[in-house]
Amino acid sequence: MTLPHIVLGAAIVLLATSLFSGSKRGFFLFIASILATYALQPALPIRGLDFWLPTMTLGLIAACWVVVTPQGQLRSWQAFQAAAWMLAIVVLLGLTRYLPMDAILTASIPPRVEQVGLLLVGLAGLVIVLAWLPKPNWKAVAGILVLLLALVALKSPEAGLSVARLLRSINGQGLETASAFDVRWIGFSYFAFRLIHTLKDGLDGRLPGVSLREYVTYVIFFPALAAGPIDRLERFLKDLRTEFVLAQVDWDFVFGRLTLGLLKKFVLADSLALMALNPQNAGQVQSAPWAWVLLYAYALQIYFDFSGYTDLALALGRLAGIQLPENFNQPYLKPNLTQFWNNWHMSLTQWFRAYVFNPLTRSLRGTKASVWLIILLTQLVTMTLIGLWHGITLNFVLWGMWHGLGLFVHNRWQDAFRAPISAWASTPLRQQALSLFGWWLTFHYVALGWVWFVLPTPGLALGFLARLFS
Repeated sequence: MTLPHIVLGAAIVLLATSLFSGSKRGFFLFIASILATYALQPALPIRGLDFWLPTMTLGLIAACWVVVTPQGQLRSWQAFQAAAWMLAIVVLLGLTRYLPMDAILTASIPPRVEQVGLLLVGLAGLVIVLAWLPKPNWKAVAGILVLLLALVALKSPEAGLSVARLLRSINGQGLETASAFDVRWIGFSYFAFRLIHTLKDGLDGRLPGVSLREYVTYVIFFPALAAGPIDRLERFLKDLRTEFVLAQVDWDFVFGRLTLGLLKKFVLADSLALMALNPQNAGQVQSAPWAWVLLYAYALQIYFDFSGYTDLALALGRLAGIQLPENFNQPYLKPNLTQFWNNWHMSLTQWFRAYVFNPLTRSLRGTKASVWLIILLTQLVTMTLIGLWHGITLNFVLWGMWHGLGLFVHNRWQDAFRAPISAWASTPLRQQALSLFGWWLTFHYVALGWVWFVLPTPGLALGFLARLFS
């Protein structure tokens, strides 16, 4: 999301809240979110892909909605109306190819209209078949598997390269310059988790009733499309269905978060990027002090960049009457690793806690495994999956395991020494010293973990760690 996108997004949301209320406001956010899916998608080396991917996003959303919605509600007038608007927007964007100017909303000129029509017919056919088939649980399970396989294809360099070559060959483009970065699907990591959440809750019978228009708006709500947070459907619907007018806007919150987000992202993060650790400078730095400077700069850069985007999303969401969940709460100031992860990328960790950590813990408790082994396995599995969510490469696996082991050690340490430590910290001064030491230790453990995260190979990471302590 660039600065022009942020300015345009603020203007669109302000227009929605000032001119529309009730269902009209919801309809405006529905249209704006669809258009933003195309506008935010970057240009790609494969011809037409920046148009196909947003269109596939809409197809996936429609298919998942059909799976989680009772058959009696599929044929409602509201559903046909929302589907018609979705089709009309895609067709109209495709027709901009024939205007005597550069691409208006899409990153490049859209594909030929017959190609667009063929894709729409295929997607519509898929949705109709899913609606016609009975409603056993296998459709939701299949949907989850498809989304997970797509995540694997997009996050794995080898799979991404194979997909890029396949698409280039279909397009008649040369394979020599194919790259795993040829396929960058904007927001997929975030809206896939929203879709998986609704499919899983639909399987368990815990999903609230939702119209197609509301479902589309929830999945690709444009302030949170590119960088989260990952909201829950029931909470989002509560805000979307609540009457909201411009007079209800908390301007102190909106202006404060907008200012803070712009400062974090475009001033602090972008400035720190000039000196932050990266694969290029990791092998060039020769002294330990400068190595620590690079590491500290990266630790701050990734926080300011990510939390800055979150501040902007929260501000734009609040302007539209949607109170998106907080994603960061001063994580670097926490005195232990557990509290760090309770306050870093909170919507992601809560998602993994609800759908991975807690079910896995419950299943292992039914076995004869010891408590310490259950804690070790659940922490390692959960954190390794969080690492793989960032990318299916060895460095992200090691980063996830680094934090999984750290959380296990902290849990065992706290369980064994809670009583003597509490007895020792009997005065305010000792409590403050203990908290300060815990903060220092936690921050540096997290900072050292970023070495595994940012450097792509274990050899490069180990070499840089050795330089830190040379």
